[in-house]
Amino acid sequence: MEPMARIERSLAGALARAAEPGCPPRLAGAMRHAVFPRGARIRPRLCLAVAAACGEDAPDLTDAAAAAIELLHCASLVHDDLPCFDDAATRRGRPSVHAAFGAPLAVLAGDALIVLAFQALAGCAGQAPERLPALLRAVGGAVGVPCGIAAGQAWECEPGADLAQYQQQKTGALFAAATVCGAAAAGGEAERWRLLGERLGEAYQVADDIRDAACGSEEIGKPVGRDAALGRPSAVRSLGLAGAIDRLEALAEDAVAAVPPCAGSAGLRAHILSETRRLLPQSLARHAA
Repeated sequence: MEPMARIERSLAGALARAAEPGCPPRLAGAMRHAVFPRGARIRPRLCLAVAAACGEDAPDLTDAAAAAIELLHCASLVHDDLPCFDDAATRRGRPSVHAAFGAPLAVLAGDALIVLAFQALAGCAGQAPERLPALLRAVGGAVGVPCGIAAGQAWECEPGADLAQYQQQKTGALFAAATVCGAAAAGGEAERWRLLGERLGEAYQVADDIRDAACGSEEIGKPVGRDAALGRPSAVRSLGLAGAIDRLEALAEDAVAAVPPCAGSAGLRAHILSETRRLLPQSLARHAA
């Protein structure tokens, strides 16, 4: 089965919990609104790619790990869009969860998606139970403190923040979890894969800063200019547009170099190069070239 089909199947299975009797219908609707229709699914695809490179032998566990990563990502977007943070009215080209369902249900939907990520992992633990502790450590670390998504978001509430630290926590933490979980689900040496995820996560955040500064909202499906409007740390604000593009290219090269030796390393490096080329909008890519 193709990676995207595996991811969508796993996410649909996880979200089926929200359709079970007893769940408030509008909460279930808000959760589905946050997850479907799909985005690029970059993080879960990365998780599957690393598992394949490590000789995947427990596909159900890998799929659960990939779904958990995406559920956490979707939860972070729901919370990030709230009026108390970005106050974004759109996401992926349609109303954000709080715009469609109200802020109270958006908070609850984000919380429920975080818990659902752990439920998805627990549901497949029987396939290789000895691998579950590493998966739980990676997922928990990616979403909490001291260096997970919550910590990264909290830097926006501080009087100042180191740009690299902010980006590594807000975005890099979940990319690192994707690579670590992919290796752990396949029985590999999980921590060897963390640096790859951290580099890719930082690259993605730099690219997001570039899109926020240089693209239109129609192109990226969400409001733009928010970093400048809210005074948030940004690669473009710190380095300028040209400097941010240079930084993105350097991080992509670092990510390729960070792939540990393994049977599938060549294919994974090709996958990473393909993904990083897509991060920069075509108009800017032509300008950079």
